[in-house]
Parts: sequence; structure tokens; C-alpha cells
Amino acid sequence: MKIEEQAMNDYLKLSGLEPLVFTPNLNFVNIGERTNVTGSKKFARLILNGNYDEALEVALDQVRGGAQVLDVCMDEGMLDGEAAMVKFLNLIASEPEISRIPIMIDSSKWSIILAGLKCVQGKGIVNSISLKNGEEEFILQAKTIKKFGAAVVVMAFDEKGQADTFERRIQICERSYRILVDRVRFNPQDIIFDPNIFPVATGMEEHRKNALDFFLATKWIKENLPGAKVSGGVSNVSFSFRGNDRVREAMHAAFLYHAIHHGMDMGIVNPTMLEVYDDIPKDLLERVEDVFFDRKEDATERLLEFADTVKSSGKKEVVNEAWRSDPVAKRIEHALVKGILDFIIEDTEEARQLLQNPLKVIEGPLMDGMNVVGDLFGEGKMFLPQVVKSARVMKKAVAYLEPFMPLPEEGQEDSSLKKILLATVKGDVHDIGKNIVGVVLACNSYQIIDLGVMVDAQKIIDEAIKNKVDIIGLSGLITPSLDEMVNVASEMERQGLKIPLLIGGATTSRIHTAVKIDPVYSGTVIHVTDASKSVPIAGESISEETRDQYHLDIKETYKRLREEHEAKQSAKQLISYSEAMENPVEIDWTAFEPIEPKVLGTQILDDLDLNEIRKYIDWTPFFSTWMLSGKYPKILEDPVVGSEAKKLFNDAQRMLDQLIDEKWLTAKGVFGLFPVQRKGDDAIVFSPEKKNLTLGQFHFLRQQGKKGKGVPNRSLADYLHPEKVDYMGCFAVTSGLGMESKLAEFQKAGDDYNDILFKALADRLAEAAAEYLHEQVRKNYWGYAPEENLENDSLIREEYTGIRPAPGYPACPEHSEKETIASLLEMEKAIGITLTSSYAMYPTSSVSGFYFAHPDAKYFGLGKIAQDQVESYAKRKGISLEDAERLLSPNLAYTPAKLLVNQTV
Repeated sequence: MKIEEQAMNDYLKLSGLEPLVFTPNLNFVNIGERTNVTGSKKFARLILNGNYDEALEVALDQVRGGAQVLDVCMDEGMLDGEAAMVKFLNLIASEPEISRIPIMIDSSKWSIILAGLKCVQGKGIVNSISLKNGEEEFILQAKTIKKFGAAVVVMAFDEKGQADTFERRIQICERSYRILVDRVRFNPQDIIFDPNIFPVATGMEEHRKNALDFFLATKWIKENLPGAKVSGGVSNVSFSFRGNDRVREAMHAAFLYHAIHHGMDMGIVNPTMLEVYDDIPKDLLERVEDVFFDRKEDATERLLEFADTVKSSGKKEVVNEAWRSDPVAKRIEHALVKGILDFIIEDTEEARQLLQNPLKVIEGPLMDGMNVVGDLFGEGKMFLPQVVKSARVMKKAVAYLEPFMPLPEEGQEDSSLKKILLATVKGDVHDIGKNIVGVVLACNSYQIIDLGVMVDAQKIIDEAIKNKVDIIGLSGLITPSLDEMVNVASEMERQGLKIPLLIGGATTSRIHTAVKIDPVYSGTVIHVTDASKSVPIAGESISEETRDQYHLDIKETYKRLREEHEAKQSAKQLISYSEAMENPVEIDWTAFEPIEPKVLGTQILDDLDLNEIRKYIDWTPFFSTWMLSGKYPKILEDPVVGSEAKKLFNDAQRMLDQLIDEKWLTAKGVFGLFPVQRKGDDAIVFSPEKKNLTLGQFHFLRQQGKKGKGVPNRSLADYLHPEKVDYMGCFAVTSGLGMESKLAEFQKAGDDYNDILFKALADRLAEAAAEYLHEQVRKNYWGYAPEENLENDSLIREEYTGIRPAPGYPACPEHSEKETIASLLEMEKAIGITLTSSYAMYPTSSVSGFYFAHPDAKYFGLGKIAQDQVESYAKRKGISLEDAERLLSPNLAYTPAKLLVNQTV
């Protein structure tokens, strides 16, 4: 079998700390370009001035803004590029949020690329190599890249220069491909071609086919060079129209749309505003596409003339109700696609009179319309907020028809739709993600049976059998839910079920599913990364044509992942716990005197002002909830999702105003500031009134990964004085009090959109309340930063002194420490927050954590830990080793003995 034929059964796999696998469902991959000294003046200035900490913030902004790969370039004449590349990549490796995504090492100098390859972690991309200096150098560089296990961008460039025609593009790409595959034995999936995007409509005859040649070359590469990928920089295409954002945004949107349809896999899109493809005015779109496809002799002149008429013109929304004259089926489809509720009842009634059967209305025009919605979502032409609005219209129509529906005869199924049971597992109360998945699946002709939250294993199994479901989907947000999912899978196996099992939620991962869940269940188990992936996964797992082969493929994939994981774990360098304790954060304690808080003990804030708290909202995670990638406020001008993000943001502002004015929610907070004494990696908490009275003890964990010279193995305990009495705090806030009644209204009305919007806003208000309360503590109650004056952007970037890590987050991933917080603060009595058996907080929109005041305190990720630390942790907490392993399971660098026994399937 040829290497390229073998590669067709594989995917391009990249990784930082987390894998990025280019499956057919991945669609387009965004590459963050701002950590490039040639493309960002700010980044170049920071690097040239040696300000690497701030430069790291640029990388963090890119990741939080939705970059799936990070491009790093240090090509600057006044810079030691090799040293800068190594230093920056090493810094990235120490920041878990950044290092989770793959790195693109970008340089025109081979020495810099080589330096980057030697220190980058995971599997990245080299950008780039080409044939411009001949085959000998090309082969040598390719062999080196292959040795390091990286993917490579290959420019369409040879000894004669840059490819500028279709023929030259495919000639150079084919020649490069054959050298790489046949002579270097390079994996075709690791080859990424950049066939050159050039400007169009320049007035020069030789530029007329620039866009068309790129499209055709992309299509040719994907059809003739098996496994190879295609990338490019989209903003180049509109270079002739600088200063005319209206035309550029249309050109970028249209070019991206057609390039993706021709096979473009990844690239950089200029972050200026552009329309969603379907919303580009038809007269402008016609002229743009005439230029792209070289359809008319005067295409350039016509676009230039049109550009003059719209230059600097703003967008104006025009209400067009011409669709009301369409046939009723088309009107229903339009209402569903656009999320318009106004006329759906009268149109549904008209369809019922026409078809003389309410079931035919559902199975006919309503499902046809939802199929269109599902197709548009799958093609990237609709986004999640629009899909949820469509579902709201559908539910209103179905609710209207229900009284007209005949009851099913006894023993007769009431629907031919495939059934999917969804549940948030026992101990967990979070369900926004699960609800979104349910909406997306319902839009694709699945019947959803949602059991809600806190559902134990037996109820899930009983309901699945009772309802004869085709798929079970489990959701969870907190880490203890991972173990409960293992328990559900084990029980499904013990009771003989073979129903496909979908796993999803914030703490879940593909590797956890492969290592912990798949081995205990002989049925199909699949990790679902987000709602958009749920539809194809559900389809393949139950389709009669694909399910058997899909089951075998998934089982084989997860088996391979387990083997790779085991190999990595055995090779992973961890030091002993005692060695880690001897390498703490170096702090000059002789120059620091602990600052006693102005107010010791517990304080309750019984009614936090929501109008004040809303000023502290970090909006970026709000958009992530809706699967819109980008950092606020830039996302509102994003080339792909900006239009929908603006609509969603406006809806959120309207609901915020209403929920505050009408008091839908009450927010409360409680915090305590206490004297503490450090004992190893623990903190003993004393009563402020009775100095020798112990109130509780916090147990912290320490990094055990082998570090470079001068890099500590951090623990939160390091920020407490090792000898003197010091001080720390803990807090809890909630903005979820009173939300059940409003949610019940939305659910009764079948209004998924406002249901999810309300939950998302309640979560944002809880985080904002934590931000607000921390500021008050720093400036007033503790008072160690009385002069602090930070804008909200600075608070989001954590520029304040001190930190507020939370149980369940990277520095302290163990959730059971919330019990001590709850006890110290009398949390339930004070503000009504309770803990579930898995330490989830209820109401769901609640946050708790610690306060550390030392100026050197910083956030970090724990990483993997070894058995010696787990044993110490169990002893310090007074629990069994097995319980400690259960609590710390996501961070274990070894497989517990009990799990080894259980992995028998």
C-alpha cells in the first residue's frame, strides 16, 4: 500500500497539551497571528524591549479569542531570533491555557525554525519550507522536520519564483508532494500547502484569475494529493480596496466561503468586520463573485464603480416582509431559519387546514424547515444562537398543534424519530451545554428525552430501557462527574445494554473517555467536543449502514489512545514529592511582613447590587457558551461571527435590563478573612477571636513535573509565610437565587433561546460578583491595595495584586476543599448555597474560592502528580488512598490499582 493511500485512513493530528485532530467535521481552523513580530507592532515592541510577560498576554488573548493554532515568528533584524524563539516557546509551555493549543513555528530562517523545533512541546507546524533553493535543501529540511514529528507548511515557490497561475501552483505542489512522500517518506497528512492568495481587481490583466486559480488549485490539491491540507492568508485578496471596509468585508466573507467549499482547511482571516455570506447584499455579492470567478470582461470596473457608491457607508437593517406572500411551506421555512415568531401560529394553522392532519404539518413543512436549519448549521452558514431561536419557533408551532393530535393507540409508538436520552450525571447541577446539544439534535430530527440534572445511574438506565432510546448522552461540568460517568458506563455494561454512549461537558476529554470510560463498556463510547459535532456522531453511531464499522473504528482509536497515553505517562518525567517540596516558589520572606486584614472574620453581603455587578462582567466566556469564538469586544466585529454576536449581545443587554428591573434574580456573597499558619503544603485556619482555636485546615497540592533551572514546583501554600502567622481568605457568591420560577416560565413556553440566555447571564453575573467582591476585599476589607484603580479589562487580565483560585480549577483541582469553605463561612445559612454529593454548588450560578494577598502570588496549573503525593494528601485529609485517587483522578500520572482491575471489557 502506498504511503498516501495509507494516510487516507488517518487524520492530521496536532497538539499542545490537548490534541487538535483534523477530522472531516472540523471545518475551518483559525490560526492566531498576533504573536508575530512582522505582523504585530505591539508584539514586536514588547519582544524588542524584553517584556516577555506582556508578550505572553498577547498569546493569551489569541487563545481566548478563539485561535486553534498559535503562529510564533521572531524574524526581526534587531532581534536574536533563535534566543527569542526559544525563550518565548519555553514561557508558553509554562502557561496551561496557552500551551494547550499547537504552535506554528514561523520563520524564513532555518536556524530559528530548528531552535523552535528543539523546544516546542506537542506536535506543531513549521511555516515554512519551499523549493526556492533547490531540492537538496528542501529534502534536508523536510527530513529534519519529520525527525521532530512536526507538520509542515509548503509554499508554492520553486527555483523560478512564486507560483502565480493555476498551472504553476499545481506543478510546484505536486512536485513538492512527490518529493516529500516518495523520497522523504513524509506522512501526507502532515503536509500543508499554501498555494498563494494574491489581490484581485487590481486593474492588471495578469491578476484577473488570482482568486479563481487559488480555488481551482485548492480543489486540485485535495483531489490529487491525498491527505494534504491547504492554508492561506485571506486578507491579501482585498488589498486593492484598502479603506473601504464595506467591500473588503464582503470580499473576505465570499472568498472564505468559496475557499472552504473548494477544500481550504486553515488560514488567517483579517479581523475586520464582514457580513455572514448569506447576508451580503446580492448586488455587491454578484460583483465580488464576478471578480473572483472572472465571469465578465468588465468585472473589475463594475466592482470599482459599486465600491465608490458604498464607501464608508454604514449598515442599515431593512425589514423585508415580501416572504409573507410565499406559499405557506416556504413561509414556515423562512420563519424557522430566521427565528421569527410573529406569524408562526397563523402559518401553522393554515398548514393544518391545508394538510388536514397536524402530524403531517410536523413531519412535512416544520421538519423540512428544521432540516434546512440543520444543513445551514452544519455548513457554517448559521450559528448556535440562530439555531436555538429556530428551535423556539418549532416548539411554539408544535405546542399549538398538540391539542389537535390524536392520542396513540396502546402499544403504538407516537413517533418514528430516533430517540436520544440526555442527562447531567448524579452530583452535578450544570446543564447549559446539555440543553444546547439537545436543541441542535432536535433540529436534526431527533426526539430528545431530557432527564435534567443530578440523575443517578439507575434512573438513566431505567428510562433508556423504558423509552427504547437509540443513544444515551451524559453531561458533566465538575471533575467528580468524570467518575460518575465511569460508574454509569459500568452499570450499563453490567446490565447488558449496548446503546451508544455520548460523553460531553467542560471537564470531559477525548483521552479521559478513552482511558477511563471506554474500557468499562463494550458498547460504542464517543467523546463529543461540542454541540456541532453531536449530529454527525449520533448519525454514524446508529445508522444501519455505518454503526458496525463506526463501533470498530472508535474502539480501535480509543485503544490506540490508551496505549499512547500509557507510553507517555511512563515516559513523563516527574520528581518525587519530597524533591518538589524542596523546589518551592522563591520568596524573600525577610522583606515581607504579612498584612493583617482591617476586618477579620466572616462578612455577609445580603443583597449585592446587580446594576453595579454587571459592570464587572467578562463577556468573552458568554460568547463561548454559544459556540461563538472570539474575544469581547473584538468578536462584535469578527469577520465570521460578528453579525450574530452583535444580535446576541443586544439580546443579552435587553434581558439584563429586564432581569435587574424586575428582580428576577438576587445576588448574595459571603467571605471570611482568617489568621493561618502554614504547615507543609497545608494551611491551618484559626479563629480571629480565639487565637488557639482551630477552625479548619486547607490541603493544597504541589506540581511534580520536572522543571528547568530556576523554575519552581508551585503550590498555593508557597504564598503563605513559612514561619509567621499569615492571613488568607475564602469566599462564596451566588447570583442564582430565584431563577427557578423564571426558568419554569421559559420551559413551559418551549423557549430554549431565553432559557439558555438567562442561565448564561446568571453564570456571568456570578463570576462578576466574585470579581466585584474580590476588589472590595483588596481595597477595603483586607485593605492591602487601597489605592488600586483598575478598569474592568485590567481586572479580567488579572492585573491586581493577589489571587483568588477556586477548588476545581488548575491550581487546586480537588473539589472537596469546598466543604471546608462551606464550614468556615456557614455558606448555606449565610447565603443559601448548598453542596451536592459531588461538591457542585447549588444554585448553579455560584462561585467559591480562596484569597491570597502576597504580591508574588500567581495562577498556575498543577499538572500530573505521582502516587507519593496522593498518599501524603490522603494522610493529611484523613481519607483512604482509594478516596484520594477518586478525588484526584484527572491529575493522576498513574492508573490506580482498582481501575486496572475494572478494565476488563
